[in-house]
Amino acid sequence: MRIRDWDRNLKVRLFGEALMNITFWMFFPFLTIYFAESFGKALAGFLLIFSQVFSVLASLMGGYFADRFGRKRMMVVAALGQGVSYIVFAAAVSPWFTSPILGFIAFSIVGIFSSFYHPASQAMIADLVDEKERSNVFAVFYTSINIAVVIGPILGAIFYVNYRFQLLLAVAIICILLAVLLAKVARETLPARTESNQPKDKWYSFVRSQIADYTVIIRDKVFLLYIIAGILVSQTFMQLDLLLPVYIKDHVHNQTLFSFRDWSFTVQGEQAFGLILSENGLLVALFTVVVTRWMTKFRERNVFVLASIIYAVSMILFSRTELIWGLMIGMAVFTLAELMTAGLAQSFISKLAPENMRGQYFAAAGLRYTVGRTIAPISIPLTVWVGYQWTFIILAALALLSALLYNIMFSIYEKQTIMQKSVS
Repeated sequence: MRIRDWDRNLKVRLFGEALMNITFWMFFPFLTIYFAESFGKALAGFLLIFSQVFSVLASLMGGYFADRFGRKRMMVVAALGQGVSYIVFAAAVSPWFTSPILGFIAFSIVGIFSSFYHPASQAMIADLVDEKERSNVFAVFYTSINIAVVIGPILGAIFYVNYRFQLLLAVAIICILLAVLLAKVARETLPARTESNQPKDKWYSFVRSQIADYTVIIRDKVFLLYIIAGILVSQTFMQLDLLLPVYIKDHVHNQTLFSFRDWSFTVQGEQAFGLILSENGLLVALFTVVVTRWMTKFRERNVFVLASIIYAVSMILFSRTELIWGLMIGMAVFTLAELMTAGLAQSFISKLAPENMRGQYFAAAGLRYTVGRTIAPISIPLTVWVGYQWTFIILAALALLSALLYNIMFSIYEKQTIMQKSVS
């Protein structure tokens, strides 16, 4: 399905969200540095954990609001809310007024509105696109995000330090323009419902039922181990915008990336991190399909276990070097681990899930990221307590523990599969 054949709603979103994502990634990777410098590493870590709790709660409500009030309405409200929050954030870092705590509050509210936006956004695609074409459309949006991850940090390394206020103001304007564009041009795609199937429960009844759905984890031992192992290994890849920017800011100073005759390219701190993050985005954009096809030739057990081990290796590599080229090698190893399971994770969940419970399984599988994202900021105060090297070693140990759990999980899963085949 070619982009020119897309529904107008999707074309508007692709253009608007691409601009929003590029400007977002121009400053987002550097926020951990900003909060660590403003509050100290220990307090910054706990504040980031606190903000993620609200985002987790908001994500529970996002899907309900999209089904109850409409996709378009929630996307307009969420984009407008993000725009206003960014204006407050910009004011908090303006040349005339500085307030890190106000900036943190605005950042947390941005996360809440973002959690409202994405479920409605994904539901709109499902409403407008035939099932056989959905994966292609989702892939285009995913690719646009990865392009933003490549471009954004490079531009951010140039503009963030000197033009922070202008940058936040620009993303605020883009969010508000996207809200206006959606309101004026897009149409509502929420399927029509009769009075009999209108939801009559209060919003908190929905939250209660969603939480109750997660009890499926306790009943399924294989799935429980999958979630726990996923949370453990997520403590490594969640550090991409938490521990790594702070570490690089503290240890990379005036290093020459390359030189030619009398000309040289020197990087430090935020610039170095911008390059490292762009490397990750570029590798993901270029090699996701290739590595995924390669991984399908191996047993799933070996892929998951080896990916966790490679994550552990990348943590050790980061801890043992302060050279920009060494960090880039570490990021290449890190990205390989990321790509190894990128295509297999969802398919494995579908194997575990009974047909009548797939929605619950996929929702519960999201705990790997929501819980992982909530816990991950503890690495920032950990650097104060035990230092950077031991923090990276602890993260590596968690990745190795996840490899062990994956191995145990697949042993149980394979035994169950053999028993089911023998019964049938």
